Amino acid sequence: MPVNKAIQVLKSRRSIRAYTAEPVARAVIEEIVDCARLAPTAMNDQPWDFVVVTGKEDLARIPPLLGHAEFIASAAFAVLVLARETGYAVEDCSAATENLLVAAAAHGIGSCWVAGTKQPYGPTVAKTFGAPAGRQLIAIVSFGYPAEAPRVDKRSLDEVLHWERF
Repeated sequence: MPVNKAIQVLKSRRSIRAYTAEPVARAVIEEIVDCARLAPTAMNDQPWDFVVVTGKEDLARIPPLLGHAEFIASAAFAVLVLARETGYAVEDCSAATENLLVAAAAHGIGSCWVAGTKQPYGPTVAKTFGAPAGRQLIAIVSFGYPAEAPRVDKRSLDEVLHWERF
């Protein structure tokens, strides 16, 4: 991907919570997850596992477990990002989750990252989808072709960039 395309994807990606009914091809889903698999990781530990959920009944089971995020039920698919316990599991799996978001955007697919780390529903979601003991839910990400184009105000570069000291 040319640098300008990568930068454009990073600058234009937004959280999408409304999806069309169009399915996403399995090969595209696999490529998105493959990009997550290739994320940077402390000491190359790679603590992640990814559970792809495509069944409408299973997608509809997720929001009641969370108590929010009803939009997941209308997604084309969701990915549960799970980690075995390591010293940097949250950081590593957060990097992998960001790769999921960016890879999806590069394919024109919308996504929304829902927290999992330290959430009371984490163990229940992990168990519901067959995760072995010792796996922690880090994130749930919903995906689908966008049925919305949200505009979000972001803080300016001048507000957040500090040179040498804060």
